[in-house]
Amino acid sequence: MSHVYQLLYCAAALSGCAGLLYTVALISVALVSVLAPTAERRRDARSTLTILVRRRVR
Repeated sequence: MSHVYQLLYCAAALSGCAGLLYTVALISVALVSVLAPTAERRRDARSTLTILVRRRVR
């Protein structure tokens, strides 16, 4: 049974790290979309942000 608990721990740690990395990516793209010096970079960052946050309409 200890192998099952170790596997669950590793899976939880990996999913936590992936979630943290995704959150950091979203925050950095959101900041670029607001603080970029040129309009073209802001537009590109906003389109990237819409791709990352893609929500499905039901």
